[in-house]
Amino acid sequence: MIDFATLFAWFVITVLFAVIVSAIVAIGSLPGSIAQKRNHPHASAIAAASWLGLLFGGLGWAVAFVWALMPCGTNSQEAASQQNDSLQQQIADLQAEVAALKSQLAQSA
Repeated sequence: MIDFATLFAWFVITVLFAVIVSAIVAIGSLPGSIAQKRNHPHASAIAAASWLGLLFGGLGWAVAFVWALMPCGTNSQEAASQQNDSLQQQIADLQAEVAALKSQLAQSA
């Protein structure tokens, strides 16, 4: 006969199993989600390396985690290009302002 203690034990085992599976899924998907949020060009490879690394002992997961956090070259090149465009626009604005000041100075002289 099944008593309350047996049912309670099965409930506790079921809850613990669900918590452990949820923790494994959260940890396994962490590097992939970080890579996607950072728009990493190798986000799918990082996600695969994360799951395979977790499956084979954990060292690969650590590598995938570090890989997801490393800055990727394309984003830094895009940022440098945007900064270069911004600086060129500022130079053009300053040159226009200097030309306007020169014309004002020539008119007053």
